[in-house]
Amino acid sequence: MLSIFIKELKSFFSSLTGYIAAIVFLTTTGLVLWIIPGNLNILDGGVASLDSLFAIAPWVFLFLVPAITMRSFADEKKSGTIELILTRPVSDTAIVTGKFLAAFVLVIVLLLPTLIYYYSVYKLGNPVGNIDVGGTWGSFIGLLLLAAIYAAIGIFASTITDNSIVAFLLAVVFSLFVYTGISSLASFNSFSGIKQVLLNLSIVEHYSSLSRGVIDSRDVIYFVSVTLLFLIFARTTIESRKW
Repeated sequence: MLSIFIKELKSFFSSLTGYIAAIVFLTTTGLVLWIIPGNLNILDGGVASLDSLFAIAPWVFLFLVPAITMRSFADEKKSGTIELILTRPVSDTAIVTGKFLAAFVLVIVLLLPTLIYYYSVYKLGNPVGNIDVGGTWGSFIGLLLLAAIYAAIGIFASTITDNSIVAFLLAVVFSLFVYTGISSLASFNSFSGIKQVLLNLSIVEHYSSLSRGVIDSRDVIYFVSVTLLFLIFARTTIESRKW
């Protein structure tokens, strides 16, 4: 698994993938939070809070993470190198996990510079440090867990096609449905009987809970479970090539 992880991580930074992802994420969030006037602009809001970052980051990640993962297996299948990888003395679980961890680590690297935003807001507070520390760090944890689900979905989408663009589109659709689509179904009268079940299955409900600074084990278990579920789907898809 370690060799797969290192190989994937190197590929991100030896090509333009990692750098483009960093530029897109930091430019988008930087412009919205500090430059473009509006409700999401921290300076215009006059409140020492990073709520704007945690409001827009899930939507940026909705496209950014699938762009990172879309080539994970799709390109391997298209070039035929997937057969070579599958014949190596590495389990399918290790291959999927290695590729997932590489994508997840890249997301962590993307988030690290946003600590500058935290420091800036911390210093801009009146008095200095007047920021909801618990809520902010809870939101950072929630964002990482959300990115883990997106990465797992992206890996799964990449296993079911040999076209990286199709993998990207599938990952975006799947991620959007899990993030907010399920909770949207709960608003229809025809689903009123299972409304609470649908809300419990939706990412946005658990993400909102973590954003309040309350690290509930139920929310963490949800994120970990959904991530593992899609990684199992990905492994099953890879194994099906041997049947």
